[in-house]
Amino acid sequence: MANHKSTIKAHKQNVARRSRNRELRTQARRALKAARAAIDSEDSSATLPTLRTTAALLDKLVRKGVLHANTAARYKHRLGRRLRKSAASA
Repeated sequence: MANHKSTIKAHKQNVARRSRNRELRTQARRALKAARAAIDSEDSSATLPTLRTTAALLDKLVRKGVLHANTAARYKHRLGRRLRKSAASA
């Protein structure tokens, strides 16, 4: 364990940030899973709102520094590609 007050405080901050970031990453994974399921279900009434909320969440995580911008862009692009592919096959 750290001996200096500043390192003890830094450690506490790191623990809190890690916990918050883990929760947010888990939330993002759940949202991505729900978006993929909505696309695969071919229920168009539920698909677009789910995609919008998922994209908004990913953008929020980028602003907070939890996700890298390119990672979020990749996730959003893959969702859009999946949506276009399912729409073309329907």
